[in-house]
Amino acid sequence: MVGHITPEAQVGGPIALLKEGDIVTIDSETQEMTFEISPEELEQRRRAWIQPPLKVSSGVLVKYARLVSSASLGAVTDLVN
Repeated sequence: MVGHITPEAQVGGPIALLKEGDIVTIDSETQEMTFEISPEELEQRRRAWIQPPLKVSSGVLVKYARLVSSASLGAVTDLVN
């Protein structure tokens, strides 16, 4: 069971490059996630990736979406140096 995956897909992390049907392996003991995509395919997807718009456009949710850190770091909106 996966309890938390940070929202890295919004900023173009590896999760953003996954497609329906990709094989994903999550190892809870090593805390690693891997997927069976060739380096060439991954690079092709990275070049074609376009950042999706945020689902909100104003208010506190926009601030949160733009500034929040990973939940593993406390999910706070402090600016990181």
